[in-house]
Amino acid sequence: MTEPPLARDLRRLVGGEQVLAPPPQRYLADATEARGIRGKADAVVLPRSPGEVAAVVSYCYEREVSVVPRGGGTGYAGGAVPDGGVVLALERLSRLRSLDPFLWRMCVEAGVTTADVRRLARENGLLFPPDPGAAESSQIGGNVATNAGGPHAFKYGPTGAWVSGLEAVVPPGELVTVGGPIRKDVAGYDLKSLLVGSEGTLGVITAVWLRLIPAPEAALPIAAFYRSSAEGCAAIERVLANGLTVAALEFADRGTVTAAAATFPGGVPRGAKFLVLAEADGSAAAAAELQRNTRQVLLESAITTIAPANATEIMRFWRWRDGISLAVTAQRGGKVSEDIVVPTDRLHEAIEGTLEIGRRHRLQACSWGHAGDGNLHSTFLVTGGNAAELAAAASAAEELFALALALGGSVSGEHGIGHVKRGQLAKQWSPRALELHTALKDVFDPKGLLNPGKKAAQAAKGEQPRT
Repeated sequence: MTEPPLARDLRRLVGGEQVLAPPPQRYLADATEARGIRGKADAVVLPRSPGEVAAVVSYCYEREVSVVPRGGGTGYAGGAVPDGGVVLALERLSRLRSLDPFLWRMCVEAGVTTADVRRLARENGLLFPPDPGAAESSQIGGNVATNAGGPHAFKYGPTGAWVSGLEAVVPPGELVTVGGPIRKDVAGYDLKSLLVGSEGTLGVITAVWLRLIPAPEAALPIAAFYRSSAEGCAAIERVLANGLTVAALEFADRGTVTAAAATFPGGVPRGAKFLVLAEADGSAAAAAELQRNTRQVLLESAITTIAPANATEIMRFWRWRDGISLAVTAQRGGKVSEDIVVPTDRLHEAIEGTLEIGRRHRLQACSWGHAGDGNLHSTFLVTGGNAAELAAAASAAEELFALALALGGSVSGEHGIGHVKRGQLAKQWSPRALELHTALKDVFDPKGLLNPGKKAAQAAKGEQPRT
């Protein structure tokens, strides 16, 4: 069988073993696959260096072939799902370029996993605070491209807050560097921040410089259970009102607590319908004092509070939190989960609104997430592969986005827009703001070949997710 010219040319360009054609299925989907979202591509390229990334982008740009950058494929917005063209999988860009523990910084290539970044920092007495999920498989380039968050973004900010510079390939295939190991740089427009969170639509991130901080001596969690979401949300607001600078401030509603109750350390108390989970960090003395003060504030109207102090119990708490998504999925075999964000004082309305939307569409609903940031993972449970339920969940998600905007929030807190939410920015932003957004895309990518159909792209009328 004659090999297609595209694959043949790419093999000549970067080497035969680095081109996969036809593409394996694992490169054509991300964490939205359970929702029936799958893509197609002509080839997958696994470059070994930024120079090879530039060569592939240059080749594709000259021939008007679309390019979809891909990290670990752990995204929840379909951002790495291709619709033809070439997938640039960056997993082989996995080199640690520099680590300067006495200067609190490192430089890593895009394919280094989140877990390895955090491990390298920890082994040198430092901390890289961002902690999005799937740390063993998510890659730092993808985290930067989506500006990923996580529980500790409440105190420490999302991934982009820790990026001091990055290297990227931009059309028509040029390697550029913005920022670097320096901590301050206001010499020009903030191109670094434009590339952070751009979801591969402006450039292909190949390496990043990261800021680190000394690791806190202690990190102590506090859990508090409540009889209602209203009481729990009031407790969250009390934590903020008292100026308690906890590192994380999480919540789980009744449906979430019920789904994950079997593995909660020590068991869930009778009558519990809402959970607040916080963490106090700092020196041993400061963390202990903050844990006590936070527990005291959370105790008002709580059924009970729990404040573990030994390392084993603490690890069990966070392992439980990390497993919430899987526990919820296991209830029906599938879920459609969105990451809306609202002002913190509207959190209770968003939680109750999620349940009401679920009832209207006859879907079991629940939510959990980053209470301090007003960031909900509002979720509708579905039976895996059930087309009718998936369609109902898609309609429910549309209502959910409208709810977020009505409450003064955003359609995405940390997962991005990708394919799943295409067209939503037009509902959130004014026409002029959207024009500026689109103009930036045109400046970076005038042919529209980098991850087309994502971020600011508009959905066609009546468009349904690819299956």
